[in-house]
Order: sequence, then C-alpha cells, then structure tokens
Amino acid sequence: MKGMDFLRDKGMLLLLHLVCMCVLNGFLRATGYNESNIILILIFWGILIVIWLLVTYLQRRSYFRKIEQILEQVDQRYLLGELLPNSFRMEDRLYREIIRKSNKSVIERIRRVEDGKKDYKEYIESWVHEIKAPIAGISLICDNRRHDLSGKQPEKEKEAEVTLDGSPLQTELVSEEKDDFRTISMENQKIENYVDMALYYARSENVYKDYLIRETNLSEVVNEVLSKNRLLLIQNHVQAEVSCEDTVYTDRKWIAFMLNQIMLNSVKYRGERPVFHIDTKREKNGVTLIFEDNGSGIPKEEISRIFEKGFTGSNGREHERSTGMGLYLCHKLCSRLGIGIRAESEYGKGTKIILDFPISNYISRE
Repeated sequence: MKGMDFLRDKGMLLLLHLVCMCVLNGFLRATGYNESNIILILIFWGILIVIWLLVTYLQRRSYFRKIEQILEQVDQRYLLGELLPNSFRMEDRLYREIIRKSNKSVIERIRRVEDGKKDYKEYIESWVHEIKAPIAGISLICDNRRHDLSGKQPEKEKEAEVTLDGSPLQTELVSEEKDDFRTISMENQKIENYVDMALYYARSENVYKDYLIRETNLSEVVNEVLSKNRLLLIQNHVQAEVSCEDTVYTDRKWIAFMLNQIMLNSVKYRGERPVFHIDTKREKNGVTLIFEDNGSGIPKEEISRIFEKGFTGSNGREHERSTGMGLYLCHKLCSRLGIGIRAESEYGKGTKIILDFPISNYISRE
C-alpha cells in the first residue's frame, strides 16, 4: 500500500478536519480568544492528525502485507477467507465474513466440478476396458481366418470352382478374402490406438496411481511395438532397424504407449522409402533412446511447438485425421515419469525423437 494512495483514501476525512479547524478558528476569534492560543490549538490539532495518520498507515500496511504473504504461500488462494489475520476493525471483520461466505460457495462449486470430472474419467476408463474386449475379439477372429485361408483348400473345391478359361477361381477368392481380413485387422488396430489414446489421456493426470517402476529391456518394448503394428508397417513398406541393448528403470506399459505414438506419427509422415532407426546410447547420466525416421521432417519454425496440445503444423494440415494429441501426450507422460523428451528435425529429410532416461528415474509428482 502506497502512502499517496492512503492519503487519497482519507481525503474526505482530512477535508472535514480542515473545515472544523476553520470553524473553530472563526468561533474563537469571535469570542475574543487570544490569537496565540488559537494558533497553538490549531497546531496541536494538526500534530494529532499527522500522528493518527502515520499510526493508521503503518497498521494498515502491516495488515495488508500479511495478507500478501499468505497469498504467496498458499496454493489454493480461494481459501484466503479462512486465513485472513485477525483485526480489531469492524470493517475488516465484515469483509472477512463476506469473503468466507463467497469462498464457501466457490469451494462447493469446485467440489461438484471435481466430482463430476472424476465420475466422467472413471466412466471413460471403464468404457475403454469394456470396448477392448470386442476389439481383441475382432483381431483374434481376423488372425484365425487369415491363418485358415493360408492352409490348403480341399481338392474337390479347387476342381469345382474354375473360370471359363480354366484359371483357378478358388485361389483368387481366397486371396481376396485374406486381403479383406487384413484390411479389417488394420482398421481394428487404428480403433485400438485411438481407444488407448483416450485411456492414457484420462490417466495422465494421475500417473502415479497406475505405474510399476522396474528394470525394462528397451529392445523388448520396441519389438513389441513393431510386432503390434506389423501389418501397418508392411502395408507402407517400412523398414525398421533396431539396436537397443540397454535397460532402464521405468514403467514398461507407459513407454510402450509413447513409442507406439511416435511410430504412428513417423508412419503418417513417412517418405518414399521409409526407414526407422531405433537406437539407444548409454550416457554418463543415463540412457538415451533415439527414434529416427527419414520422413517429411518438421519446419524449423514449428519444432518448438510440436509438443503443444492440438498442434498439427503444416504437415498435419495435409492429413485430415491429424489431432495433434500424440506427441502432446508423450510430452505430458514423460514429464510425469521424469523422462526427458526432445525433437530434432531437418525439413524434407527426417525427424529424431529423443527420450532421455535418467539413472535415478522416479515419478515426479507435481
């Protein structure tokens, strides 16, 4: 609180005192009071006003400084009404009571919103787990049917089903059916990827409730992700070279999800002859995993924004299905797991996504 602001606030009171002093001066002169005594009375009155102003200013400044300190130390500032310092002034007590009533309403509103958010998140998690069952069923049916169609057909069926020119019709039908099941499997995998994204987004705020830190072989995780997306990689003629001989202490499931998102991005923005290089390097302070592709790359002016929520960039605008959520989720989960993530790219030549696993890798709870 500034002194000039305080004086302006007391302006009407000072004006009242000035008027009263003028009236008293006129009255005393009219009654024949000694002029020297009148001046002495006015001076004493002025000194009292100055002392009162100074004491009041120091008290108010100290009071508001305490409030500012409380605000700086408290995270939930809507609880200020409960923490205001005591004051002998009636207006301060009234203001505190008003703030308390207002904050109570705010706290109740926040609690209702948080309860609704919690219920919605629990519903989403439950729905995701329920929808995963039919997704897994579809994938299993497609795999089994492709395996059955790869076997030998009964001879009588082959002899019965021929075209007019003598070419085997059964073989063509089997091949087309296998392609159909392969297409269904790939589309089903896309559904599973989007469902996983919804699940991990819902859990990203409370990673510490669903993690298991243990020694993790990065080569096994990378191969697991490659195997999961084998049909997509084969369809897009992607060649993957893996050299991950190091182990780290982290959560296997969350790392697999992040690598899956990075791989899907690389497939989406692939080049003519896509090649993925996935390597690890042991550094002084930990292990670095490098996922490198030779795709379209990222413009220099956009590289700092690729981890922002919803950012798709110039490349994303060319793909209608780009959501800008994949790398955002990776960045968010890495910050929760205490893993560093960064990107290096040269437009038109490729991109590197780098994960830095520290030696002591604990969950960071913010």
